[in-house]
Amino acid sequence: MKKAIKAEEAAALIPDGASLMIGGFMTVGSPFRLIDALVARGAKDLTIIGNDAGLPGKGMGALVHAGAVKKAIMTHIGLNPEIQEKMISGEIEVELVPQGTLVERIRAAGMGLGGVLTATGIGTPVEEGKEKVEVDGKTYLLEKPLHADFALLAAHQADYVGNLAYALTARNFNPSMALAGKTVIAEPDFIVPVGVIPPDSVHTPGVLVDYLLARAA
Repeated sequence: MKKAIKAEEAAALIPDGASLMIGGFMTVGSPFRLIDALVARGAKDLTIIGNDAGLPGKGMGALVHAGAVKKAIMTHIGLNPEIQEKMISGEIEVELVPQGTLVERIRAAGMGLGGVLTATGIGTPVEEGKEKVEVDGKTYLLEKPLHADFALLAAHQADYVGNLAYALTARNFNPSMALAGKTVIAEPDFIVPVGVIPPDSVHTPGVLVDYLLARAA
């Protein structure tokens, strides 16, 4: 059984300078209370990894607005002009990764693979500095695994052994990130008794989850 902890307790576990995988697609499936607790703690020098930079002041955008981020690894930043400005000024380093490549790099880390081969990026600036591998006469880029110190996930339901179920689009990057984070903290909408989530509806097994966030008072 896992004890549910408060948001501020979870934020205290995450040191300045940590790398964080944060679930979400345009903030859908993002752990808002965990993010807000990190902002309230005054977290600094974080590397954030996710699909996008959220919206101004919302989702991962809240960390950007608070000046908590030194580097962002993501697919796009088009919905958040604040991170665009900070990238141009040099305040935040941004590494843009094609979406499919990003999730495959995360999955490769979780599965213990040495990387993934993809043709995406061949002939573009994406290939700069990367090893090329030829397979059956076709050239691929070797994209290396992407690990993180913490994976911060949002789920619809959790039980007290940590099994997670996501709702619809909110599932997005969360299951893959659960594999690749050294420490996994989940923020569920509801914590239910063991057995309430049917086995076939468990998207992330509890063995991968280290901490559950208690519901807001």
